[in-house]
Amino acid sequence: METVRVLIADDHPVFRFGLRALLSAEPGIAVVGEATTGEEAIEQVEQQHPDVTLMDIDMPGISGIEATRRITQADPQAGILVLTMFEDDDSVFAAMRAGARGYLLKGTAADDTIRAIRAVGSGEAIFSPSVALRLMQYFSAPPVSAAPQAFPELTEREREVLELIAQGYTNTAIAERLVLSAKTVRNHVSNIFGKLQVAGRAEAIIRARDAGLGTAKPPKPAGQ
Repeated sequence: METVRVLIADDHPVFRFGLRALLSAEPGIAVVGEATTGEEAIEQVEQQHPDVTLMDIDMPGISGIEATRRITQADPQAGILVLTMFEDDDSVFAAMRAGARGYLLKGTAADDTIRAIRAVGSGEAIFSPSVALRLMQYFSAPPVSAAPQAFPELTEREREVLELIAQGYTNTAIAERLVLSAKTVRNHVSNIFGKLQVAGRAEAIIRARDAGLGTAKPPKPAGQ
């Protein structure tokens, strides 16, 4: 059996001691180093080239997630197995996006931890049962419907005009920008006011900005 070389990255000395004792007693697994911060984890991986890095998330300095991201960017084949107390969706998916191959919760049975280390060392991906269930629920859930478009009663051109109104453009400037006649712009503006049931330009701007339109700043005139 080929030896799996393991680096332990965790800032809790008692946990590291217990994990090292567990792994040292296991045939075919060798602990090649320990790290207490995200920065140390990156340095140790560069120096020791472990097959598997057991990475805690919450460590001093840069987090285990950021350390994982930097390690996998330098070596996409690096085997990172997150071993943490955090079970929330944000932590799980952040670890996956960072390049972790596995995600275990502290408190996982010793046999399961050993099995996960060997799996990640062989290039597999593995997750705690509760985390795996969370992933299955996430990917099997129906896609979230897109948010309804603001002011669906407006035509596409009217929305363009309203966007420019909210950015502070005058009718003349809107006509120049959209290559329309001044009369056409006036008609669009009148239709917009009627459909939104607003009394004038100021109220239209407030409605538009409340809906997220007009956030981009208008370009400065030439020469300014």
